[in-house]
Amino acid sequence: MKSYLKTKDFSVSQEPFELVYDSELEMLVTHPQPKDTNRYYDSEVYISHTDSKASLTDKLYQRVKQYSLRKKIQLVENQVVKSKKLLDFGAGTGDFLVKAMAKDFDAEGIEPNEKARANAERKGIQLTANSADLKEMRYDVITLWHVLEHLPNLDIQIAGISNLLEEDGTVVVAVPNYKSYDAKHYGSYWAAYDVPRHLWHFSQISIKRLFEKHAMEVVEIRPMLFDSFYVSLLSEKYKGNKLYLISAFFVGLWSNMKAYFSKEYSSLIYVIKKKN
Repeated sequence: MKSYLKTKDFSVSQEPFELVYDSELEMLVTHPQPKDTNRYYDSEVYISHTDSKASLTDKLYQRVKQYSLRKKIQLVENQVVKSKKLLDFGAGTGDFLVKAMAKDFDAEGIEPNEKARANAERKGIQLTANSADLKEMRYDVITLWHVLEHLPNLDIQIAGISNLLEEDGTVVVAVPNYKSYDAKHYGSYWAAYDVPRHLWHFSQISIKRLFEKHAMEVVEIRPMLFDSFYVSLLSEKYKGNKLYLISAFFVGLWSNMKAYFSKEYSSLIYVIKKKN
């Protein structure tokens, strides 16, 4: 595999990393991949494991998150074939499960981070730390909202997801897209690389090939329109731009406009089913 670019962990450790290109799967791989990634998550600045509203960026994130949660629930409800048994991988602080349960889903979640599980518990959501505890269960819908890129042993993880899925069930995966305009514009500063928490960086081809190996196929792809704005905002801050709000708005808007034709949005949602 050849080098694609050099970047660093802008948000927590400031350590340098490299992205290498896997031509077989058409995806990027973070190198080196730490054996223990816990210290890269155990930080107050890692907002996915907190409900922080301390900064303007945090407040924008939380506001957009509430809108996105409603859209996610609508998408998942449209996928239900029989019952409403749902598993959320990487459930974070449990907000998606709160919304799902309010819509009468029989919902469970997996979250390895202890701090995030504690935050979810304060909302009445009990999360399990390991998917091995669920090996006898089967689900109609399994969701991974910006989670697949965090999982080590990717093939083993996807095989495990397939084993937990009902035969007519659906997997919903949301991941950043390194082929988007904003990724190319920001290069090593692109916030969605988020190394080393993000171990893998996907294209549409890589998602299709990864799941095909496990007898699953992508049946629909949808854009996440707000991601280009939020990722651009963080990227501008990493660059040290004091006018980051203005610059991020125009880059995010232009990225979505270009993606209207190329379909390469900043983040994409994949609806995946088992092959018949």
